[in-house]
Amino acid sequence: MKNKLQLKIKLLSDTTFGRGDGLAGLVDQEVEHDRCGFPYLRGRTLKGLLSEECDNLIILLQGDIQKHWVDVRNKLFGVPGSILAAMSIMHIDDACLPNKLRQVVSIQMQKEKEEVNKLTPTDILNSLTTIRRQTAINSESGSSDKGSLRSARVVMRDRPNTAPRFTAHLFFDEEPTADMKALLGVGVLALRHLGSGRNRGRGHVQCSLCDDDGNNINQDFLSRFGTIEVDK
Repeated sequence: MKNKLQLKIKLLSDTTFGRGDGLAGLVDQEVEHDRCGFPYLRGRTLKGLLSEECDNLIILLQGDIQKHWVDVRNKLFGVPGSILAAMSIMHIDDACLPNKLRQVVSIQMQKEKEEVNKLTPTDILNSLTTIRRQTAINSESGSSDKGSLRSARVVMRDRPNTAPRFTAHLFFDEEPTADMKALLGVGVLALRHLGSGRNRGRGHVQCSLCDDDGNNINQDFLSRFGTIEVDK
């Protein structure tokens, strides 16, 4: 479909898709996960991060060129508190693991529902994540500060030379223009950190914009950004 794109995310480091709370006695910060235990990143969060990256790039432009790309951005992401006519034409689904994998596991869990050694959401979550712990160090004594130990669950990074595991589907109310795709493309490439702790070494990612068939289109529209071109 012309009104659909994909955003693929490869985890280059362990990542916490934080949900803002933890589990008492286990972790201080839990990852967002579904009822089967599969971690995911909320589409609303992803859209906000993309919008921020695009804003950071547009602000570097000047004059009429900047105004043009602000208009493109507002059409794509919408304007906060705006009227219906100025709302975003783009909607982003949650970034999830492959649908086939989730379906197969869900079916298996249903089959084993009454068994003693059944597959549980905790099993799934533990197979895809691990728990990292860190503490604050006192600069004077060189020892850890009392009560500073914190734990966070992280989604384990992707292995080298493998395809991205997480995909978010992008839907549009109307066919996106070449300029919209160009802005999305540069924003996607600029998005290199996700989740909680991204300023402390976690959440390093590599993102790519793809068509609805999964073909990478990052380079197809990049040359348009920062210019004003008339669509033929």
